[in-house]
Amino acid sequence: MNANEKKVALISLGCDKNTVDSEKILYLLKNAGFTITTDLNEANIIILNTCAFILDAQKESIQRILEAETYKQANCEKLIVCGCLVARNGADIKTSIPGIDLLVDINVYDKIVELIYDLYNDNNYNVCDIVNPARLLSTPSHYAYVKIADGCDNFCTYCTIPKIRGRYRSRKIEDIVDECNALALNGVKELIIVAQDVTRYGIDLYGYYKICDLLQELVKIEEIKWIRLHYCYPELVDDKLINLIANEEKICKYIDLPLQHVSDTILKKMNRRSTYNSICSLLDKIKAQKVKIAIRSSFIVGFPYEKSKDFNLLKNFIKKYKMDNVGVFEYSREEGTPAYSMPKQVPKLIKKIRRKKIYKIQKRIAEKNNQDYVGQTLLCVLDNIEDDVLIMRNQYNSPNVDTVVYCEPIDGVEQGTFYEVKILAYSEYDLIGEIVKRS
Repeated sequence: MNANEKKVALISLGCDKNTVDSEKILYLLKNAGFTITTDLNEANIIILNTCAFILDAQKESIQRILEAETYKQANCEKLIVCGCLVARNGADIKTSIPGIDLLVDINVYDKIVELIYDLYNDNNYNVCDIVNPARLLSTPSHYAYVKIADGCDNFCTYCTIPKIRGRYRSRKIEDIVDECNALALNGVKELIIVAQDVTRYGIDLYGYYKICDLLQELVKIEEIKWIRLHYCYPELVDDKLINLIANEEKICKYIDLPLQHVSDTILKKMNRRSTYNSICSLLDKIKAQKVKIAIRSSFIVGFPYEKSKDFNLLKNFIKKYKMDNVGVFEYSREEGTPAYSMPKQVPKLIKKIRRKKIYKIQKRIAEKNNQDYVGQTLLCVLDNIEDDVLIMRNQYNSPNVDTVVYCEPIDGVEQGTFYEVKILAYSEYDLIGEIVKRS
């Protein structure tokens, strides 16, 4: 087989940590001589990097595999499936979808080129030098997700990640810094730090939590303008981290806290270590800072044992703290998790109603928060241009999940460039502004 004659398409599903894995796979393939394409019709090899976190994600992954299988009637010669679905129930999908040629375990992505050559019964593949950042970015070129650890040690009773991804494993600081330096030299201006729990970073390697040490190294990279933190578990957010976010210019005034609930009863059933009082104390501390720190969080409604009083406590908490961005999910009953076997499961209809109620509350909060921005001038980055509309974002919002700022185009604007934007109005969750000047 000649790699130069093969076109490969990769479909990445699920979270931003999966995105990083997919970008590394793409780099290895391109480095070995394969041609990367986004057109499934012309692809000789189709790879799906799947998600299996909850049942809906599994269903989507299987549906996308079945869709990809139809391309084997045309140019597709090999269909490869990797990612969390393989780790969770790979044997079952291989049996039920015979068009799959190869399942790739999450721990052997670095062998992807060798595995593809094996599919073609050819061992004459090229071994190429790996050059940092060893990724082919699928995001806009000005920002990148940086995965600092894999796996999870929190063992929440609803979560499949420890079973799929294993125990928490930090990367070395020097390796992360090298990767981020290389990303910066390639034009990246915003680093989005991700892991299942970034606040746990370093405990397994160094014996203590080192997320602040890592951040203090990353802010030294001259070309980087913003550094953003995702998935900070509330139990480990301490004064040192809050102060660093508040006072370090390059660190976005933004924190993603997956609280999941606030009722002590439900938190205990979830095997979360927070309490209502500790969560309130943490948010009070964040909101007491001299600068605004935007708070994003996610919550699960309809967890087993959730009574009306637990749900009402959550509603009142959200009304009280008026967080900037909130995601709400109906509890998904996942086989293999302790919560699956719990009694007092909440009916689906109740879960759906509760989710809608939280979103209705948050919609009003978001509108009020956005109203407060009107008249302010904010530093924004131009993420994209669609249909003659500039899609921009400020430091209080992460790409693809939070509020955006819409602006009319002006001559000479460039994607990935930072501009001062005056906020003129808002529309529900999003802002409307005009560019004042280039930063």
